[in-house]
Amino acid sequence: MATYILLSTVTGEGAETIKIKPERIKEVNKELEALGVKVLSQFAVLGPYDFVNIVDGPDTATMLRVSVEMGSRGSVKILSLPAIPIDEFIANLK
Repeated sequence: MATYILLSTVTGEGAETIKIKPERIKEVNKELEALGVKVLSQFAVLGPYDFVNIVDGPDTATMLRVSVEMGSRGSVKILSLPAIPIDEFIANLK
């Protein structure tokens, strides 16, 4: 499994859903798991993004599927970033 950081911005529609049903956020986590991604940590943040999720995913193709599936709903926009552990990063530079 590889680690990815998902930066999410909710649309107006997504914000309305969260306002009416805040627990929807955790329901989406279960949907991510059904797509093969394990949510390790999740944070609500202030600034240009609304949520930061740290997830484990098996491969880039799975993360692509997650981004397309979630984005196609019209309630969220996701920026997916592969995260490389520092020790692995340093080893790859040698």
